[in-house]
Amino acid sequence: MKLEDALFNWLQIKVVAVGRPDDQAALETLTFFEQILSEDHGLSNYVIMKTDDTMIHVKYEKDGRSKLQLYPRELGEQLLTDIESNPKYN
Repeated sequence: MKLEDALFNWLQIKVVAVGRPDDQAALETLTFFEQILSEDHGLSNYVIMKTDDTMIHVKYEKDGRSKLQLYPRELGEQLLTDIESNPKYN
């Protein structure tokens, strides 16, 4: 899996895990993507630094250098929106 895809997937499931702290499947999926980021891509300290009106700011370290990736807020929150709008999961 490409780094860009893994980081975006991590972001989406992180938003879900924060929004649904009792969702065990979300927590397990979050751990899975954290392993991919750490083991396959050598990332550390990946966090959502800030969420503003339009963007989600993700900061991470790779090869000792700090990097910042921005994602449109609507895309980053889409999985949580989809889950919450489906009565099957509520």
